[in-house]
Amino acid sequence: MRSKPEHEELSALVADDDDLFRSRLGRALESRGWEVFLAANTAQTLAAAEEHAPDLAIVDLRLGDENGLDVVRRLRALDPTLFILMLTGWGSIATALEAVRGGADHYLSKPVDADQIIAAFNTSPASGANSYPPSSVPSLARVEWEHIQRVITDCGGNISQAARALGIHRRSLQRKLSKYPPAR
Repeated sequence: MRSKPEHEELSALVADDDDLFRSRLGRALESRGWEVFLAANTAQTLAAAEEHAPDLAIVDLRLGDENGLDVVRRLRALDPTLFILMLTGWGSIATALEAVRGGADHYLSKPVDADQIIAAFNTSPASGANSYPPSSVPSLARVEWEHIQRVITDCGGNISQAARALGIHRRSLQRKLSKYPPAR
């Protein structure tokens, strides 16, 4: 676990294009004693990282039209000691692996709260702690749902094309989509 002397507060950079989520997460971290810097795009994220050298960077997978994975790589090059946490509303095993390979230290799917982020920051592989406790492992139904959502996104929202890519009938896909997403 990274730590500073007790009189120095930890700092976090929150990079997310969702104004409401970014400001709420920033306030939640501040209420827990963190110094927080907010960024809505790649340029703001990199500028804040250079200027403030935060302890933690929380980066959304999609920063508007930009790719958060590129931001992670650039942050890692800028500061190899920075703890980088990738967030996404479109979580999948493939993006989690890509994020970690690109330099992220941890990966969480939205919705997420400040306590989960702080817990991820405080979890150190060197301490022998498990970065992904069994309670955070998604169910098979949830993984299937996320995979379907990713394929639909890759197909530009075209359900027929997504069904063909998934190898299932279009109506079967529509039935799956009519249900609420499974709980974690």
